[in-house]
Amino acid sequence: MPLQGSKVVGKSASLVTSSSSNRRRRRRVNRSMSSSMISTPTNPTTTTIQKIYDISRDVFAAATPGFVPPPSDVERLTGFLDSLTLQDIGLDATMSCFTANPRDHPKVTYVHFANSPTLSLCVFCFPQSAVIPLHDHPGMTVFSKILLGSMHIKSYDWVTASSSNHVTRMPNGSARLAKLNTDAIFDATSKTVVLYPEDGGNLHYFNAMSPCAVLDVMGPPYCLEEGRDCSYFDSEAVHAGGDGQYAWLNKVPRTIEMNGFPMHLNIRM
Repeated sequence: MPLQGSKVVGKSASLVTSSSSNRRRRRRVNRSMSSSMISTPTNPTTTTIQKIYDISRDVFAAATPGFVPPPSDVERLTGFLDSLTLQDIGLDATMSCFTANPRDHPKVTYVHFANSPTLSLCVFCFPQSAVIPLHDHPGMTVFSKILLGSMHIKSYDWVTASSSNHVTRMPNGSARLAKLNTDAIFDATSKTVVLYPEDGGNLHYFNAMSPCAVLDVMGPPYCLEEGRDCSYFDSEAVHAGGDGQYAWLNKVPRTIEMNGFPMHLNIRM
């Protein structure tokens, strides 16, 4: 899930990179939050997050755009993520970030743990009915593990001319053809979902069916200067001969506002 491609409001320190270009982001992250929303990390929490980071650092050590980790590394990281609980990373289901303000739209909270030039580690906390619209992860591999609640995930991959007899772009070039990868409900008992630069559901949509937490490890991270900006899309089903498996995806301007919270951890990089 993205943060690059958004504007930062409140305290303007970057959550992903330190570049001034972050001011052009289309995702506004409000970092003026109550200190009671997220608890102070304990030593066991720091140890767990350090372990996630250490494994992720090894997996993404050679990460460049288009990088796909070898199967043994995928198995190592997913194996560890699959064993995690919400409490392991210092969060609790009773925290206010999982409850929507009845006077506002349900808003996602972004909890930042660590980032480096090759990876980013964070958690997204959703009140019920909160949504992150359909978006992409250009040239990136992303590991997503649900730690709380249930989530409707719908994902697509781009259809390339070499892999299909379909027309892959609309005549005016405004929309591209994508094939459905996933349309299902996932919960905290589900295994880690892994998407890759060209398959596995690189474009996805999240809709929280209940209060929900999703841990993301992604690499290389979003970086506007290196061409890994986040784009949002509207979808239109292909009705003629598509049997529900194909859709036209059209890039759209969109501003997503989130709460943001940097977890202050002494992570060894």
